[in-house]
Parts: sequence; structure tokens; C-alpha cells
Amino acid sequence: MATNENLPPNVIKQLAKELKNLDETPPEGIKVVVNDDDFSTIYADIDGPAGTPYENGVFRMKLLLSRDFPHSPPKGYFLTKIFHPNVANNGEICVNTLKKDWNPSLGLRHVLIVVRCLLIEPFPESALNELAGKLLLEDYEEYARHARIYTGIHAKPKAKFKSGAISESTTALNVDQTNTSVLNADIKTMPSSAALPPLSSSAALPPLSLPSTTAARGASQDQAVGILTESSANRSTAAAVVSAAHAPQKKEVGTAKAQADKKKLDARKKSLKRL
Repeated sequence: MATNENLPPNVIKQLAKELKNLDETPPEGIKVVVNDDDFSTIYADIDGPAGTPYENGVFRMKLLLSRDFPHSPPKGYFLTKIFHPNVANNGEICVNTLKKDWNPSLGLRHVLIVVRCLLIEPFPESALNELAGKLLLEDYEEYARHARIYTGIHAKPKAKFKSGAISESTTALNVDQTNTSVLNADIKTMPSSAALPPLSSSAALPPLSLPSTTAARGASQDQAVGILTESSANRSTAAAVVSAAHAPQKKEVGTAKAQADKKKLDARKKSLKRL
């Protein structure tokens, strides 16, 4: 694998300067992928120019720099499959700038711009893909159809997530979790005496004293149903209802016991008087 050690120090310095400039101010429709550990292979993503069969596609390419760069031109390859007269089946790019028209003073920016312009104006005279070159000359519509099919299949841009949608989903999830935590905390802190007994138990609720008339009985039943519904919706309210229902019963039991004790005491007093 080629590394920076295969390039002269002065070339590495010049490349580092060029790559920094390309990263800070990239050409239109071109994004360079920088690898600081290997300047001998330059990657770039090229956007398909508007109004061409390559529109809406993103094409990855690479430039291979030899040890005697910039005295010899780099070799260009498309890594993304593309139907183009000047691109071979293995991705090799044929353009005069990378061959007979090469000049050591030309920089990477110029080379990348020329490659993108090749997508706008192909040169069928120097075709590496004979079918694409022939169709371009004889039937442009058929050539464009082939190119669009390749673009749609191989050059689809990578999907990007919508950060706003993710944030909204995360917020909604956090709110649900918070509400659940609060509900669980309320249930845990509820006193054990407030727990509702099963409705099937005879001790669940005190017996209801219903009026004899049909109308009054229906009204009382409606009230009882309302109490049960409120108990299911709100445990705290139901607990209060149950506690309030049991309180008078306990009071009545205590009163009855006191009266029985009083009767016993009176009977004893009468017995003592007879003696």
C-alpha cells in the first residue's frame, strides 16, 4: 500500500497545502476526502451536474499519484459504476488533461473540475466504452436512458437522518418515561391501608340500603355505579370513599357494644339491690 513515504517531502508539503485549500473552499459539486496518512491516493465525491443524465447522482472517484508526481500525471478512476464514453469498465478515466495535455503546474483542483466537466460534455472520439460512445453519436436519447439507469442504481446518494424528527421522538419518549416514573412513584407511596379490596369480596364495600320505591332504587344504583367507576379511575379517591364507608360502621359497632355493657351493668345493680 502506498504511503506518504513514497512521495518526496516537497511534494507532500505542496499536496498538504492543496488538500487543505480544497477542504476549506471546495469546487462546486466536488467534495474531497482527505487521508493525512496517504496523500498518494486522493478520493473525491462528484455530484452529477444538473441537466445531464447523471443528475441527482453522487460518484466516488480516486486519483493515484506516482512517486514522480507532479512531473507525471495522476491516474483517475471512477469507483462508482457509470455509463460514460470516457470511462472504461474498470473505472479508468480517459481525458486529455490526464494524458498528453498534462502540465506539472496543474493542480488537483484543476484535475477534479475537468473530470466533472467530462460528465457535462463527453468526448466520444476517445471513447473507452464503445457502446456509450456509439449511442452518444447515433442516438442520444438511448444513451441518456442508459446513463440514467446506471445513475439510479449505482449512484444513489446516502440517506441522511432528520435530526429534528429524532429529537422530537426522543423528547416524546422521555416524556412518556417521566410520566410512567411519576405514576409508579405515586403507587409506591400510597399507604397500604388505602389499597382497594377485591370487588368480589363481601367486605369490599358496605351494603347499600336501597329505598323501597323503584325510582329511588334506580337512583341509588346509579350512584353506586358512579362510585365504582371513580374507584377504577382514581385509587386515592376510592380509598377515601372506602375509608369513609367503613368509619360509620365501626362507630355503630362501638355504640352497640357500649349499650350492651350498660344493660349488663344495670342488671347487676338490680341483682345487688334484691340481695
